[in-house]
Amino acid sequence: MGRSHAPGWTRARVGRRWGAMGELDEWDYLLPEGCIARVPALERSGSRLMHLPLSGGEPTDHAFGEVLSFLRLGDLLVGNDTRVMSARLRATRATGGALEILLLEPGPGVVQALLKPARRLREGERVNLVGGGTVVVHGRAKDEGVFRIEFDADPIQVMASQGEIPLPPYLERQATSEDAERYQTVYAGPLGAAAAPTAGLHFSTELFARLKERGIGFETLTLHVGIGTFRPVKAEDLAVGRLHEERYSISPALVEAIRRTREKGGRVVAIGTTTVRALESATPNGDRIPVSGASTTNILIRPPYSLRAVDGLITNFHLPRSSLLMLVGAMVGRERLLSTYRSAVERGYRFYSYGDAMLLI
Repeated sequence: MGRSHAPGWTRARVGRRWGAMGELDEWDYLLPEGCIARVPALERSGSRLMHLPLSGGEPTDHAFGEVLSFLRLGDLLVGNDTRVMSARLRATRATGGALEILLLEPGPGVVQALLKPARRLREGERVNLVGGGTVVVHGRAKDEGVFRIEFDADPIQVMASQGEIPLPPYLERQATSEDAERYQTVYAGPLGAAAAPTAGLHFSTELFARLKERGIGFETLTLHVGIGTFRPVKAEDLAVGRLHEERYSISPALVEAIRRTREKGGRVVAIGTTTVRALESATPNGDRIPVSGASTTNILIRPPYSLRAVDGLITNFHLPRSSLLMLVGAMVGRERLLSTYRSAVERGYRFYSYGDAMLLI
């Protein structure tokens, strides 16, 4: 999470203020430890909602269920329906040392994973899963810190029998049976994510029913959240203007729904930054409607990027110096966003994956 600067406060590591590193410093902020949500709200839609008008003005405080009052007949919500894998597995090496495996894809066959500790792992090494079965380490992948591994059984079956939900490290606790439900959206579909699209965690089936009654549409795309969730943005990422690759898929039905929404004057509101990344990657320059199909994206969205695919965003409060924070800053500006974050701290909002939400519209 970063080094401590004062009792009860966290902050990302500060580097020298030059070039891309200097830009990273500009996306830093201080956060009291007590503002980090360690557990979900009692009810899915029981969190708070801060509305930050895109037209300008001060943020206002609401209950999340009041999101309905900011949406109107003909608007379209778009969510990311990826399903989080029970991707964390425990293993032991022949030396007796413990090894943690975090799968980044469901397989079949050779799959990519983060291994910890990884320092002395050798190509061809065989490790034993705590719950039974073995894994062969085939060597490092092209991404730093990522290994190619192979199970002696179907990885999906292995995860189902002994995997754990991969909670973010900053929660500083083990996953529970409650997390197996709450760290998953109610509209989760295809399996493949190493982390949840957390803005969607606020939506309950009851809230979707109320949205439908008011003539507010809902469609989904799929972007499998990957390794970037576990890594801070680096100066090199900013220098080349790219992030890690993530797989996404956009259906013809979603494209048609967006087309109809645009034709009727409705607004397209993304649920979460991963949804924005997929829509922006699939929308050609000069257009406002995405192209259907499956692809990968490494897009880095930060000011002065101008979003073309969405008119609004529902999102959580993000980590300092993160690409997610930069994406939101592209909508409202860095200074205004960081000022809003300072206000959120003062007003007692809960931050990160299980925290409260923001609405930018």
